[in-house]
Amino acid sequence: MTEFFSQGGYAFFVWGAYGMVALLLLAEILQLRAERRSMLSRLGRLMRMRGS
Repeated sequence: MTEFFSQGGYAFFVWGAYGMVALLLLAEILQLRAERRSMLSRLGRLMRMRGS
């Protein structure tokens, strides 16, 4: 198990790469959620404007 986590001496680079990918995926998800919220808000305003 120790060998797996040490990754042949390249653990910092290997686990750092996994961490960076996880961080970027999280940032992507958060950005998409914010864009969706913004778009739904804009559509709601548009619908209210057309209704009045």
